[in-house]
Amino acid sequence: MEQICAEASREGEPVQVANDNCPGQVVISGAKPALERALELANSAGARRAVPLAVSIAAHSPLMAVVQDEFNAALNAAPLADPAVPVVGNVSAAPLASAADVRADLGAQLTSRVRWTESIQWMLAQGVAAFVEIGSGNVLTGLLKRIDRSAGRIALGAPQDFENL
Repeated sequence: MEQICAEASREGEPVQVANDNCPGQVVISGAKPALERALELANSAGARRAVPLAVSIAAHSPLMAVVQDEFNAALNAAPLADPAVPVVGNVSAAPLASAADVRADLGAQLTSRVRWTESIQWMLAQGVAAFVEIGSGNVLTGLLKRIDRSAGRIALGAPQDFENL
């Protein structure tokens, strides 16, 4: 996908990998004409499935840089403390040791790819054996299953999930 994005990008029309969700699932983001070129190239290269997502912004792409200052101001105004437990950043795919590290990783997510696969792989290599997803749905535990079927996973997205736990 890196090569396809490079071929599809033009001056003022970037496209890049936005999310490395799991093996076989990569999301790209950027200018619509570049996205269309990248989808055509991916299909020509034999992609099993290449479809546009119904989203309103070019998340995790250089096109988000126009709001970076405003985002950073909000991020810097948010009270954060140094992590009391290890926190793995999705841009760095590594542990974040301080509040400043957390701010930097969160700020970089606006224009950088989410390295979910690498983040999970790092945690697995450190001995993490079980993951809990809290929120609506089970998208992340589904991705986790595709990264490592042996990893324990629990999705808590509805009140009944908590009761079943």
